[in-house]
Amino acid sequence: MEGPPWRTWEDGLPSEKLPLAGLLAVACTSASAQTAVDFYRGRTINLVVSTSVGGGYDVLGRAVGRFLGKHVPGNPRIVVRNMAGAGGIVAANFLYNVAEKDGATIGLVQDSTPFKPLLGANEGRYDANRFNWLGSSGPKTSMLVVWGGLPIGSVADLKERVTTVGAAAAYSIPAMYARLFNEVFGTKLKVIVGYPGQAEAFLAIETGEIDGYPSVFYSTLQATKPDWLPTKKIKALLYYGSDRRPELSDVAFAPALVTNENDRLLVDAAFAPLTVGKLFVAPPDVPAERVAALHQALQATFADPEFIAEAARLRLDPPDPSPASKSAT
Repeated sequence: MEGPPWRTWEDGLPSEKLPLAGLLAVACTSASAQTAVDFYRGRTINLVVSTSVGGGYDVLGRAVGRFLGKHVPGNPRIVVRNMAGAGGIVAANFLYNVAEKDGATIGLVQDSTPFKPLLGANEGRYDANRFNWLGSSGPKTSMLVVWGGLPIGSVADLKERVTTVGAAAAYSIPAMYARLFNEVFGTKLKVIVGYPGQAEAFLAIETGEIDGYPSVFYSTLQATKPDWLPTKKIKALLYYGSDRRPELSDVAFAPALVTNENDRLLVDAAFAPLTVGKLFVAPPDVPAERVAALHQALQATFADPEFIAEAARLRLDPPDPSPASKSAT
């Protein structure tokens, strides 16, 4: 990085700049010496949720927000902010490039966030290895669903007719899964982008604007639309994840449909984000003591009997108390 044209950095700071440099050094030293309790007491933590209001990430984020503050040293207030866009990339870019690196802003981001730069999402301006991964909601099961009134009842039907499915952006994970199913299983899914979150996509399915959605978390559906599967308002035609679910025994399990080894490798790589789950993160360069305090507070929240009862009431899968850092990086 070049300095001002009138002087190179190698020459050192101009003498008239030294008082300011000294003040900055003192300020940085004071900030690093401040304990987590001192920092968070009387403060507000912004929890940035990378989806729109009403979806599964939003429900989880607001549930955690109601309990997290009592476990953070100093008992700060937690405020949830939704920042949907580009399949979660807008929020990830904000957390990495814009948010203050002091521990007063954290995020709940998509399971695909660590992988998106590897999947061709050029909009992702972040290095996933530099995020501070605080915790995960645990492995997820996802489904391809269509509106119940459509004459589509199986994967075979998806091979015979063009079926429109929603996604946030061309490189969002739902769009990627739709392309994967077309490639591996020969379906004719047509991706329609522009739906910031599942809440908007669900509304579009109800109004007939699109036929379905290629990536709905089973837990999200249970939390936001618990009657949709039992009443056949929508139909699940395919599900995928690390393990089979007995609740979906009458739905095709995607890994079991793979017929050759090359496709198996492709499918395993594509489904890897589901093993990570919904991710809680802090921006890079947050002081280590505050990262540790946030991580411990999140784990205490996941183990909090009141939170567990609330999660059960909301039909959320029990979050995984293990750190996300091992799986995210």
